Amino acid sequence: MPDVKLDILSDPICPWCYIGKTHLDKALAEVPDHPFVIEWHPFQLNPDMPREGMARRDYLERKFGGKDGAVKAYAPVVEHAEKAGLAINLEAMTRTPNTLDAHRLIHWAGIEGKQTQVVDALFRAYFIDAKDIGDHAVLTEIASGVGMEAGVTARLLQGDSDVQAIQNRDAHSRKMGVSSVPTFIVASQHAVPGAQPPELWKQVIEDILQQQKAAEAE
Repeated sequence: MPDVKLDILSDPICPWCYIGKTHLDKALAEVPDHPFVIEWHPFQLNPDMPREGMARRDYLERKFGGKDGAVKAYAPVVEHAEKAGLAINLEAMTRTPNTLDAHRLIHWAGIEGKQTQVVDALFRAYFIDAKDIGDHAVLTEIASGVGMEAGVTARLLQGDSDVQAIQNRDAHSRKMGVSSVPTFIVASQHAVPGAQPPELWKQVIEDILQQQKAAEAE
């Protein structure tokens, strides 16, 4: 069966992206002959975030108008995360990072065929271990943990390599109409927005496999 491209626009500090990936992973595990080849693409929830990030309390107060607003906004996140079997450690998070450097790391990981491993590690570091994934030492540790060269990663992070490319790709997605993540694009044609349940992904995979079989039979 031919491969089918699945492009995923995501931000590693987006809880719905974490939940959406978990749902997708469950579907892929249940249909091991799925045709998807996955590529991750940058989309920053907070493109205007200071490069060093900011205290999470300040961020939440600015974005949601205080603690009560933040609690209300995150209630469905916590509910859906629990249903997906994820423990998001909101209480332990002290900083909200700028994710530009995390997106650079995902890009470099793609060159080495380790993109999904890095995305997994970034989600774990941020949502479970409550680490600052804007910190170069944290990103270098993540790179090393998936078998990337720590010294090379550290040097790249110190410079501006691929900064403009990531920003251009983010801007291009917005120009194409993407306004929220996760956004999944199937076969460069069909956009699937949001953290969809595993059942939907299994149906999508089944439909694709049936179409491929029908095409082969013609």
